[in-house]
Amino acid sequence: MSSPVSVRCILESEVSQHRSKESCWVLVSGRVYDVTGFLRRHPGGEALILRQAGSDVSREMEGPPHRHSENARRWMEQYYIGDLIKDTAEPQTVRERRKATESEQTKEDQTGASRCSSVNTETDLVNWTKPLLWQVGHLGEKYDEWVHQPVDRPIRLFHSNFIEACSKTSWYMVPAVWLPMVLYLSWYCFTLLAQGDTRLFTTFTSEYTILVHKYSFPFLFLLGMFIWSLVEYLIHRFLFHMRPPASNYYLITLHFLLHGQHHKSPFDGSRLVFPPIPASFVIGGFYILVRVLMPLGLGLSVFVGGLCGYVVYDMIHYYLHYGCPKKGSYLYGLKAYHVKHHFEHQRLGFGITTRFWDHPFNSLIPEETFGKDH
Repeated sequence: MSSPVSVRCILESEVSQHRSKESCWVLVSGRVYDVTGFLRRHPGGEALILRQAGSDVSREMEGPPHRHSENARRWMEQYYIGDLIKDTAEPQTVRERRKATESEQTKEDQTGASRCSSVNTETDLVNWTKPLLWQVGHLGEKYDEWVHQPVDRPIRLFHSNFIEACSKTSWYMVPAVWLPMVLYLSWYCFTLLAQGDTRLFTTFTSEYTILVHKYSFPFLFLLGMFIWSLVEYLIHRFLFHMRPPASNYYLITLHFLLHGQHHKSPFDGSRLVFPPIPASFVIGGFYILVRVLMPLGLGLSVFVGGLCGYVVYDMIHYYLHYGCPKKGSYLYGLKAYHVKHHFEHQRLGFGITTRFWDHPFNSLIPEETFGKDH
């Protein structure tokens, strides 16, 4: 545990000097935070923070337009750098300042207000100096709460450097690997359909079959993208957000490998898209499925549309974490929606590229309401 002498006292005049993209500080109830590294990740856009730079954002944290969750407040504590003191105040010793801060905290607790403490990786439930994958299964009943308390630091999963490298990827690897395949298969499907050999219902009858025309390819392609949007939702909700039994070490480990590590470290840029090597096995499985269920030309046309949908999904997912969409745009709304999923509503809001499927499956994140006093 840190000693009281580690607290830094910062003058108002010093805080007011940090109001730019290069150095942005804000205040919350007398505590100073350096949020420079968080600017472009902020779901409301960096401009929203820069307008309040050097000033107290306590009221903004309560909303409107958005009431920040406990996880968001806990996350912010990672950027805490010291306590504010008035420029005109009498000099205080650091210990005196700490005593005053603790007194203020006691008053807050008595009035029902709460401030989330920072995530201390030294006293955390896992050893962050070692790979986490083989540790999380031992957390048992504590796993679900722990994994949904996000931290801003990279995660190491495996002991092997090679396997660890295979579990990571840069965002541009997804389009670099899969878009050439999308283009090739699109051309191949169109030429295959142009031969006039692809017909529906040939398994049941030879008299009442329906020819699949080559000009139907764009519609089959879009159908594949639409089907992918449903598959994306179902995987995210029922596989990635399964609730592993607290007593099952292996299911907890599997959950953390598939998705839990992303919720624990949502801004780990090397783990925001699916690495091509493991993705190839999943994509190969979908290819075999459509080949079994549909004629070659028809199945491939739907498959390539789904593959394109997957590429769009991964790119949008990365952008929702690191991009700065224009306020009021479609992606701006998606970014705010997805951040709520990470920090406040982990059991809702499973749509990534669209919120469409959250409506029929009753998993839409509710809109926030505020009293007249706001």
